[in-house]
This record gives sequence, C-alpha cells and structure tokens, in this order.
Amino acid sequence: GADGRLMLTTRGDVYQVSFIEKILVTLLAKIGNFVPDTGIWMNTQRPEWNDANNALVGTGVSVVTLCYLHRFLKQVTALLCDMGNGAVNLSVEVKALFDAVFEVLEQYTEQLTAAPVSDSMRKTIMDRLGAAAEQYRNGIYAHGFSGEKAEISLPSLRAFLITATDISAASIRHNKGNNGLFHAYNRIAVGDTGVGIRRLYEMLEGQVAVLSSGYLETKESLGVLDAMKKSALFRPDQYTYILYPNKTLPRFTNKNTIPVSFISQSKLIKALVNDDNKTVVEQDINGEYHFNGDFHNVDDLKVALSNLDSSYSKLIKKEQQLLESAFETVFNHKAFTGRSGTFYGYEGLGSIYWHMVSKLLLAVSEVTQKAYNEGESQDVIGKLFDHYFEINAGLGLNKSPELYGAFPVDAYSHTPAGKGVQQPGMTGQVKEDVLSRIAEIGVEVKEGCIAFRPILLRNSEYLKTPKDFNYVAVDDSNQLIKLNEGELAFTYCQIPVIYSQSSEDALAIKTRTGEVVQLEGHQLNQQFSSSIFSRMGDIEAVHVYFKK
Repeated sequence: GADGRLMLTTRGDVYQVSFIEKILVTLLAKIGNFVPDTGIWMNTQRPEWNDANNALVGTGVSVVTLCYLHRFLKQVTALLCDMGNGAVNLSVEVKALFDAVFEVLEQYTEQLTAAPVSDSMRKTIMDRLGAAAEQYRNGIYAHGFSGEKAEISLPSLRAFLITATDISAASIRHNKGNNGLFHAYNRIAVGDTGVGIRRLYEMLEGQVAVLSSGYLETKESLGVLDAMKKSALFRPDQYTYILYPNKTLPRFTNKNTIPVSFISQSKLIKALVNDDNKTVVEQDINGEYHFNGDFHNVDDLKVALSNLDSSYSKLIKKEQQLLESAFETVFNHKAFTGRSGTFYGYEGLGSIYWHMVSKLLLAVSEVTQKAYNEGESQDVIGKLFDHYFEINAGLGLNKSPELYGAFPVDAYSHTPAGKGVQQPGMTGQVKEDVLSRIAEIGVEVKEGCIAFRPILLRNSEYLKTPKDFNYVAVDDSNQLIKLNEGELAFTYCQIPVIYSQSSEDALAIKTRTGEVVQLEGHQLNQQFSSSIFSRMGDIEAVHVYFKK
C-alpha cells in the first residue's frame, strides 16, 4: 500500500536511511499519539489487532499499543547499549521531530512519572506531541525528504529511550483497575480546557499486553493471572478465557426509551405529544416515550428541533440542551465499541477468540522464563507453571471433539457462548502456538549461540517405550533415528536434537565424520551454532542430556 512505498529523492533515487532512523521513526510515530495515563490515540481509522473494537477509532486510546511500545523501547535500548558514545546520522526532518518530542518528554517527565496527570495537563502534553508529529508529517507529505543529514549522539538517543520507557511505565501503572486487571482501551473526552478519560470494561487483550510488556515484576504478573482466573473473563465450561465479560443485552423493546426523569422536566415533549406531533418524540400504548426512529445521531435531533413550528420556539430555547442530554443518555453512542459490545457471535460477547488465548499462553511462557532466570522461589515458579499448563489445557488441541465442537486439530477462529467452535480457517494463532512450543522445548538463541533450557517441558513428554524418529536431513534425504525410553527428539534447522534423561547434565555433537564433540553446559558455541543456522551439513545430530 501507499504507506509502505519506497520514498524517492528529487533525482528519482530510492531514499535510504539507517536502521536506527527506521526504528526511531516507528517510535516517534507512536509517541506523537501518546495520551498520558491513557495510551496511544487510535485516530487513523485503523483498528487494533482486535477489530471487533473498531468503533473505538476516533476517541479510542489503546493501552495495548502502549504496552507493546514499552516492550519495544526496552528492546531498542538494549540494542544500543553496546554501541558506545559516538553519533549517528538522521534525516534533518526526523532529527527535528526527535528534538521536538524529546523536549516535551523532558519538560514533563516529573509529572508524567508521578501521580496521574490532570485533564488540563493531559491536553497540554497531547497537543504539543501531536503538533510536533503533525509538522513532521505535513512537511514530508508536501515536500518529501530533503536528503540532508544531521547528527544525533548515541548518549542523547539512549537518554530519550530511557525517558520514554519511564513515562510509558507510569502510564501503564495508572491503568491498573481495582480488580487487579489492566485496562485494554480507554475513551477520551476532548474539551476546550482538558482531556478526560472514560474507562471501558476489562478485556483479555489488555492482560495479555501487560504480561507481554516486560513492565511487571514476576509477582505482579502472577497477581494478574490470579485475578484473571477469578474474573468474569474466565469461562469454566471451556476452561479458558473470553475476550470480554459476557452481559445480557437489552431487548429491542427496551431500547430508545426516554427515562421518566427527563420526561418530567420537559414541557416541550408533553406539548408535542398533546399536539400529536411525532417529529421529535412519540408516546407508545404503554405510555413510554421514544425518540423518532429515523434519527441517526444528536445532529438529526437538532435539525428536527430547528424545523419545528415557531410556536414551540420558547420551549426549544429553554429545553434543547435537556433533550440533547436525554438523547445521549438513551443511546450512549460514545460507549459504542463495535461488535464486541453488541454481538454474541463473531468475537462478540461471551466469545473465546483462540488466537488471543494462544497469545496469553506465549506471554505466560515468557513470564515463567523470566522468573526462572531471575531466581524466583519455587513456589512462585510453580504457580506460574500451573497457569501455563491450565491455559494450554484449555486450547482445542487438548479437548475432546464433543467439547471443542470440531476435530481438535482443525483451525477455527472463535467459540461463542453456547456453541462449538465457529469460522474455520487458519488465523495468526499458529504463530503463537509454534513460539510457545519452542519455549516448551527450551531452544534459545543468545548472542548467536543456541542453548537448550526446557524449563517448561513436562517429564510426561519423554518416551515411555522405544520409538523411531523420522526426519528430513539437510541434504533432503529421509533419515531415521531409533529413540530409547526416556528420550525425545525434534529438528532445528533440519538437525536432529535428542533430549535424554540422564544421571548428569551434558551436551554432545555428532559430526558427519562420526566424531563426537563434548561441550560443557547446554549451550553450543558460535562455531557449531553458525554451522546449524547455515545448514552446512557437517553436524549429524545434537544430543542433550538432562539430569533427572
């Protein structure tokens, strides 16, 4: 699409920039839409991951995006930590945007990292960040890039990243609800003097995002998981989590009914009914009052009032604000999120969306690995294990066809309340499931070296009886390995890796020449790792031994 096109210079050449500039533009685009304590403003008519909330666009603000921005900031900071104190070149336009955004963040760091900001302060910061991004955007759209470069020091860039990380962390913290769960999206009410926040109901997506963000300490993550299990997001019949709490929607006959409190205050409504004028309101046979069914929004109400006979003008002048308030109260359009709050199927109320459950599984695997790496207590790690395997057990692969509603390994989108799975077809769920499985078997790559740390692998996965393992080797030949009791195998870059339960920890590499190389620990060196990544064919198998 147009937003992914190659940018050209005035000479018609492709405009080229550094990796750092590309990363920085990505960050600045999000931070330019940052609304303090609220999230990233969704103002471009593009839905978030969950397009069942697509009606949030305009006044919707995403805590989910803020959480992933926080994670991204931390990863970029780590990436730049070893680059020294030199400088890099940026396009002068990007450098100007960077300076403007950094100036705002620096000026308000103290307020943004302390208590929640006021509505007026929120508007001030939001306006200044938005103006900086708008100036950059309009300049690029009108004139493109000049091709001129400016230097930015790496210490300055790191300082910006650290400041932005601290600010995003504070806003995430301020989105924790009293129930121990985090908001996923908010709505903003933009006024002349401030920007207010309207909180929405809890959503599974928000919990997955905050667990993935890297913001929470391990015990805080465990607290979120415990709160989820006790919340309305947990669906016991499928032993898994729904996207948002279920609720009973009002029947059609209960909609568009003006509350008695407004009727009692309005002489205009009574006058119109007495005159049998149905332009604005109508009274039904039960004595209840309803707005004209042709009205789409409050603007239609305003037009209808302006077209009334002049005999009503005094009452209209006195009560117009009352009627507009009644209209907004009855329909509450500002609270409309999309089908997430109005449908029961298609990822609506009471629905399990299996892709999001798999995203939750992956997030919990990361949290568990982090806890293990940081030496958390066995009690905490054990509880995280329990959550991980309970979530895993809730996935379709582990269900009976009767409970799942289809053949368990078939891909389906979602499961509405009271039905089996719906909408067959492959979704992004497969990506998270593959990543979670890699986490279970414990394959990691650090600084170019392959390591094996299967902390999530259950003993039940090791073979109870000998079995043949068939695989396709690097040279595309079909190969067979005879596995013994207490072993399991998988391939990595087409190289078989055999896990064995043993009396000692060890690692052995068998080469094509028949040589067996013993290594300490459970990590390959860069030479062997590079050979595997390159599929050079000089490694026949990797054998990893784990102490029982």
